[in-house]
Amino acid sequence: MRLVLLGPPGAGKGTQARALGALWHIPQIASGDLLRAAVRDGGELGGEAQGFMDRGQLVPDELVLKLIAERLTHRDTEAGFILDGFPRSVAQAEALAGMISRTHGPIDKVVAVIVPDEEIVQRISGRRTCSNCNAMYHVSFEPPKVAGVCDKCGGELYQRADDAEATVRERLKVYELNTRPLLAHYARLGLLAQVDGVGRTEEVEQRIIAALDGVIPKGASKKASAQQAGPR
Repeated sequence: MRLVLLGPPGAGKGTQARALGALWHIPQIASGDLLRAAVRDGGELGGEAQGFMDRGQLVPDELVLKLIAERLTHRDTEAGFILDGFPRSVAQAEALAGMISRTHGPIDKVVAVIVPDEEIVQRISGRRTCSNCNAMYHVSFEPPKVAGVCDKCGGELYQRADDAEATVRERLKVYELNTRPLLAHYARLGLLAQVDGVGRTEEVEQRIIAALDGVIPKGASKKASAQQAGPR
C-alpha cells in the first residue's frame, strides 16, 4: 500500500505513520526526518536546507525530491510505504506521481489529518528536545521530572528553532498557502479522505483505519481493532 498522510505541522502525522507502518510492515518516510539527517551529516544538501527550515519556510522542491527519490530506492519500500510530510505542494505531488509510476505504482490513498491552528501552536511550541540523546518532551503534556533536564540521560533540554512559537505560526501560514491546495488536488483525483486529528492517539488511528477501508492490506483492519481492544 502506498499512502500519503497530509496535515499541518504538529498534527500527529509522524506518530500515526509510525504506528500504521509497524502494523502493516511498511516504512514511514518522513521528509522532515530526511532533511534533519541531511543537516546533521553536514553535506551540501543539508546546509542548503537548514536555512529554510530555521525560518519555517518550505525547503525547495529540488532538494526534497532528491532525498525522497533516494529513499524510495531502498528495498523496504517494495511492499509499500507511508509518506509523512511529503508532498507539501501540488508541484511536489505531480513530481511524486511521475517518480513512483515507474517504480512502485500510483498512490492508493491520501489522508488529511485536520487540527485547529491554536492547538497546533500549543503542541509544537511546548516541545523540548534533549541535546544529548534527542529524547522528546512537552512542557504541558509530557514534562521531564526536573525542568530542563532529560529523564533518560541527564542532558540539557532545549527548544528547536523550528519549534519556537513565531516559527510555528510562520509554518502554519506556509502550510495554508502551499500545502492546503493539495487537498483539492487529491480530492479531484478521488484519493482524499479527511479525519479529525483531535483526541487520543488511538482514536485518531482508528479514524484513519476507517478512512482506508477498501485499500488497506487484507485483514489489517481486523488486526488493528484487535490490538486496540487488547487482551480480555
